[in-house]
Amino acid sequence: MKTVQLLNYARDAWIPGHGVLAELTSAIDGSLVATIGSGGLDFGDMLRHAREVGGPALRAMTFHDRARMIKGLGLAIMSRKEELYELNYLTGATRKDGWIDIEGGAGTLFSFSSKARRELPDAHVLLDGAVEPLSKSGSFIGQHIYTSMQGAAVHINAFNFPVWGMLEKLAPTLLAGMPAIVKPASSTAYLCEAAVRVMIDTGLLPPGAVQLIVGGVGDLFDHLTGQDVVSFTGSASTALKLRSHPVVQRESVKFVAEQDSLNASLLGPDAAPGTPEFDLFVKEVVNEMTVKAGQKCTAIRRAMAPAEHLDAVEAAIRERLSATRVGDPREKESRMGALVSTDQRDDVRGQIAKLTAAGARIVAGNPDASPGIAGGAFMEPILLRTDDPWGTAAVHDVEAFGPVSTVMPYRNIADAISLANRGMGSLALSLFTLSPDVAREFVQGAAAYHGRMLVIDRTNAAESTGHGSPLPVLVHGGPGRAGGSEEMGGVRGVKHYMQRTAIQSSPTMIAAISEQYIPGGPKHEVKLHPFRCRMSELKIGDTLKTKSRAVTIEDIEHFAEFTGDKFYAHMDEEAAKASPIFEGRVAHGYLILSFAAGLFVDPDPGPVLANTGLENLRFLTPLYPGDSMRVELTVRAKSLKSEDTGVVRWAVEIFNQKDELVATYDLLTENVP
Repeated sequence: MKTVQLLNYARDAWIPGHGVLAELTSAIDGSLVATIGSGGLDFGDMLRHAREVGGPALRAMTFHDRARMIKGLGLAIMSRKEELYELNYLTGATRKDGWIDIEGGAGTLFSFSSKARRELPDAHVLLDGAVEPLSKSGSFIGQHIYTSMQGAAVHINAFNFPVWGMLEKLAPTLLAGMPAIVKPASSTAYLCEAAVRVMIDTGLLPPGAVQLIVGGVGDLFDHLTGQDVVSFTGSASTALKLRSHPVVQRESVKFVAEQDSLNASLLGPDAAPGTPEFDLFVKEVVNEMTVKAGQKCTAIRRAMAPAEHLDAVEAAIRERLSATRVGDPREKESRMGALVSTDQRDDVRGQIAKLTAAGARIVAGNPDASPGIAGGAFMEPILLRTDDPWGTAAVHDVEAFGPVSTVMPYRNIADAISLANRGMGSLALSLFTLSPDVAREFVQGAAAYHGRMLVIDRTNAAESTGHGSPLPVLVHGGPGRAGGSEEMGGVRGVKHYMQRTAIQSSPTMIAAISEQYIPGGPKHEVKLHPFRCRMSELKIGDTLKTKSRAVTIEDIEHFAEFTGDKFYAHMDEEAAKASPIFEGRVAHGYLILSFAAGLFVDPDPGPVLANTGLENLRFLTPLYPGDSMRVELTVRAKSLKSEDTGVVRWAVEIFNQKDELVATYDLLTENVP
């Protein structure tokens, strides 16, 4: 491969770094791959460009606009994935490893795009919770909202997933309407730079939306403000250094950290040798040791088993490891490739030495062996064992960031909880058991120390994504040692890059601010039935007001006979009057809903394709025989589900003849866009 100088992408231009350039080498054979540097960049100017150009451009787009944008970025990554796979091998990763990074990264963009179009409004403001009444008449209310922060997100990423690690941060950041400055780890920056080029080439990103630093960050942190966010993945020591920067402290810069984590996996006391759970546990430990050569923040570092099964666990893991071929990641036969660099391999060897010095012993593999190609960063998977995890503190404190794991015993569930929690905070923990009682006791005792927990057994293993797979829809992060922060988690991740504000005003004002209908806000009565309109033709606040319908005692009794719902409040006048709630017999709640549908539904085929559910149902005022009811159906919010269908959220308000609210709920319909 021809050696190239990687370029920075600053102020919408590709710029070479000046001065001393660092050399990046292939993990396979140590040959020179690229040079890298960021000398000469004006980091303060990059932040200003992000804030003054990128931010306004992104904030002018709605959530749905941004969702379509990141979907296009994901499609571009997929269309040029083979270019990225070729660079992936140079990091020491196999194609399977690269699939997690490259196609997994694109999949994260697709997932966020899909969730945003389903769950976020086609607007610029996100509501947080329901309206809070602040006055008796309802003219003064409170509403929490999220708006885009008006700074830049600085993403500092780790070497092990140069594509996925970048995209899992970019997806929620861009969806939130915030520009990003990406700083990849130097050792694999060539793969990250190539992925950024793919995205820039699409033309989908507004100017200033994404910038790239290949090399050091210089005085970047000196120019941060309280509107900026730092999202960091890496070691605890570097996180502490950055988190302690005086500007970060002075300006209260939001700091998201995902750092060191001694993740554990536990074999349940019921999972004896010969059970499917035992086999699944062994397979998962070996998989986590060898995928990405164990260079995963979620990899299993501590494998815990009942003391009486520890010998069997060790033997089974050793047997599976013996069949693991370490070699050139470009060869299909290689189960495990190289570590990212010889420096990283040497660091792993040093951490193994600390573990053995503390009392753990190597039971499989030789850390000093050099399999694979000469000059490469290859090493054998190393399994350690300690029979005294209570006295060998190092196994809970020292992380060898490579193909290394330690097996250890526990005495009972309480002991297992104590040992799992001694890691002082982890990103992921897995439990292999078929016992609901074991799962309940263990999870309730350990969840406070772990960001994500998997309970795996024979019924879900085939569809499980496995111990070490962060998912876009679930939060990724953990307490304590793991950094104390969260990433991803679907819409939760988007909120990390937004500001929550409590707004106090009238319903009219809050409806205008949020671009969504708020109960009590302005309505626009329409003559044409809204079910005859495509979603794009509907406006927030459009309202259909129906005629009234009387509810008779015959209706109530017929409904009771027809459905079998003969609850006393509907059928027994004396019992109903004796109730502290009712003045006599009342209409069924579901009768009210059915009659409401009869009042507002347009029966003919049209742009409304289906009723997909109702939410937030509340019955507020009883409806008595002889009362009448009418409905006001209002467009509350709209979201695009796919290119062919959208979802309209309708506010349904049912009134009696005194204009008292009888019931309210949100109706969801699938519509033609």
